[in-house]
Amino acid sequence: AMEKSYTSLFLLLVAISCALAKDAGKKETKETTAKPKLPQTLSRGWGDQLIWTQTYEEALFRAKHSNKPLMIIHHLDDCPHSQALKKVFAEHKDIQKLAEKFILLNLVYETTDKNLSPDGQYVPRILFIDPSLTVRADITGRYSNRLYAYEPSDISLLYSNMQKALKLMKTEL
Repeated sequence: AMEKSYTSLFLLLVAISCALAKDAGKKETKETTAKPKLPQTLSRGWGDQLIWTQTYEEALFRAKHSNKPLMIIHHLDDCPHSQALKKVFAEHKDIQKLAEKFILLNLVYETTDKNLSPDGQYVPRILFIDPSLTVRADITGRYSNRLYAYEPSDISLLYSNMQKALKLMKTEL
């Protein structure tokens, strides 16, 4: 009789621990599915649902091999102009949708590639590079002294420049 009660107790404990483990598993999956797929650090707030590359080299490789244009956003976390543009960019539904057709990179540091600062190192500046890895110096904003600068009020120009980058790619490559 003693053996039987130990067995029942043992089985009861197994059943309880299984049930608890199942519940713990459920909680974990609920939390993990709610989180974005990529760490927030790569988007830096420019579009958390978009896929961002980590480095300039990775972005060039992906652009070349996926045959998509690359869009590079140079910005700084403590720059009010960068912050203002980021907010408008992230909230602009059409831009976010169009951005899915690009390889995306946002940089908070300067690269050693001088092609990425054709007219100086200022932020925010946005450059497009086609899959042949040519910097599209012909796709510019509206400022003659900072050709690749965009302000929040220039968001529709940025949108049309994104469309232009995609169109040029199709006609020229």
